[in-house]
Amino acid sequence: MAVPKRRVSHSRAAKRRTHYKVALKRPVKDSDGTWKMPHTVNPNTGEYKS
Repeated sequence: MAVPKRRVSHSRAAKRRTHYKVALKRPVKDSDGTWKMPHTVNPNTGEYKS
């Protein structure tokens, strides 16, 4: 079983995690043709459909 030889410093761990990014949500076209954010209610139709 692999075990680290010595402790990883905070800055080194942070440098490794710089590439762990959260993707931004993109607007989707709704059934009536308007654009809205996913998982939200359409203000025009009141429809909730991702």
